[in-house]
Amino acid sequence: MEPRLQRRVQRYGWDLAAPGYEGLWGAQLAGVQAALLTGAALRPGERVLDLACGTGLVTLAAARAVAPSGHALGTDLSGEMVALAAQQAQRQGVSNAGFTRMDAEHLAVADGSVDAVLCSLGLMYVPGPEHVLSEARRVLRPGGRLVASVWGERARCGWAGVLGIVDAEVSSEVCPLFFRLGQAGALARLCAEASLAPVEEHRLRSTLTYEDGGQACDAALVGGPVALAWSRFDEATRERVRERYLASLAPWHVGTGYAVPAEFVVLVARAPAAP
Repeated sequence: MEPRLQRRVQRYGWDLAAPGYEGLWGAQLAGVQAALLTGAALRPGERVLDLACGTGLVTLAAARAVAPSGHALGTDLSGEMVALAAQQAQRQGVSNAGFTRMDAEHLAVADGSVDAVLCSLGLMYVPGPEHVLSEARRVLRPGGRLVASVWGERARCGWAGVLGIVDAEVSSEVCPLFFRLGQAGALARLCAEASLAPVEEHRLRSTLTYEDGGQACDAALVGGPVALAWSRFDEATRERVRERYLASLAPWHVGTGYAVPAEFVVLVARAPAAP
């Protein structure tokens, strides 16, 4: 997919997904978000940049960790996501967090101005993840750290069938090369190419639990990366996609619900120290 088109698909797709995202994915992703924050080891007074922040779940936790004198800035390509994140900050009384719409491949952030860059499950969606990592390297202070998470191996993510099912109904791939960074060593190599030294990388196994087929379909189709394509399907196409997706989840059907395996990769890397 042409990069400009991919960005547009992601921007408007996540705008559509924003209202239901936290309810559908907040609890499911709590474990990997906690692992990312543990790896970041944030300290009071630090400056944090959270890329692809969504509704601000990681950003707000980071802001609390660096309070009272530190600050966390959450950025996302989706204006609807950052608007919801800002509302959450106000509602929760988190005054040291800010949010703005920004392309992670082109950061309007000063060189060497942040202590930690976080990116929770965002690198799979950008046309050039290598550009994001180069930008992260640029804005990090000497010795600063990047902590990123991505989905793991396709074969270990039971929900992965939804991408091919949706692709079969549209003219171009919705998320090209989605799982490439989940392959062994791929994220570490990309970091090294951006002059970020990998410090620690581990895989985290998880289970996505759904009460019923409707909830499983909503998470994958309404609150996720294919939301734009889903919004344009007629009812016959939607029914066909739902049936095919639930058929792909059949191995993990438990009672009236589903327990779907998932895997994540969490990596900690550091910018070079000052001479």
